Amino acid sequence: MRVLATAIVSSLAMPVMAGDILLGLPIACDLETDCYIQQFVDLDTTDGIRDFTCGTLTYDTHKGTDFALTSLNQQAQGVDVIASAPGTVRGVRNDMDDVLQTGPSAPDVSGRECGNGVVISHGDGWETQYCHLAKGSVTVRSGDRVAMGQVLGQVGLSGQTQFPHIHLSVRKDGEVVDPFAPNANTCGTSNDTLWIDVPPISAGGIITSGFAPNVPAYDEIKQGMPDRLTQSAFQDMVLWGYAFGGLLGDTMAFDITGPEGSIFMNTVVLDRDQALWFRAGGKRAPITGWSGGTYTGTVTHMRGDQVIDTQTVTITVQ
Repeated sequence: MRVLATAIVSSLAMPVMAGDILLGLPIACDLETDCYIQQFVDLDTTDGIRDFTCGTLTYDTHKGTDFALTSLNQQAQGVDVIASAPGTVRGVRNDMDDVLQTGPSAPDVSGRECGNGVVISHGDGWETQYCHLAKGSVTVRSGDRVAMGQVLGQVGLSGQTQFPHIHLSVRKDGEVVDPFAPNANTCGTSNDTLWIDVPPISAGGIITSGFAPNVPAYDEIKQGMPDRLTQSAFQDMVLWGYAFGGLLGDTMAFDITGPEGSIFMNTVVLDRDQALWFRAGGKRAPITGWSGGTYTGTVTHMRGDQVIDTQTVTITVQ
């Protein structure tokens, strides 16, 4: 297997030199708080998958990096897509509807999988492509000169997309380059990364979490649950977590404590790989009601003994 893996890596390697192009983030959000990287470039040339960390946060033939938002509500509020490097706009599309490819009414986007987007030429064979922008949001035209950080449009739901995100493809002489590891010959970010500041990454993690009086519908979670800060003493107490990068055997642990100590603990095991996943657990309200005060919920995504991510939320019983 080691020989095969070496052959695959070698066939993908390109003679990219550090400094050929330097990239900033293509999206105006904070990767630590309100957006995250959902998928990387697939560096495996077979029907398998491999991201630059030698992990599986990608899918077969994926040609870019997906910067995802936490909810559809966040997308609807407007999040800017920005140029990762200065250059000249080579092409745009701005007229495709914003419709997720998750339902029976989704349009056929064959040949237009990128949706609304922008392609920028940076010289010396380098170009970047920005996909899935909102209809009518693109602010540049072919031939325009753009600066790094200039707004190109807003994150949308156009093209072949199942969640709100911006897909960034980087190419050199027409060949896809992974900005995290342009020479594709190591596991992990290489020394010649194309990023000015390497974005924070994770093999998975919790996107959002919170309390609810019942188990929310998955569509509600994806839309974006409102922050719930208080509840009555006689409402049931459910803790939920919405995560990405789930692998078979991963676990999500729920722990609720209140004024009188622990009231609920449970761990759920993921029974299959899931790019996005949602689980919940909780307890019915006692006949006499919950004690007044602050309750703390902790949601933890585990992979074996490794903590992938954890989030803590609170609610006050009045």
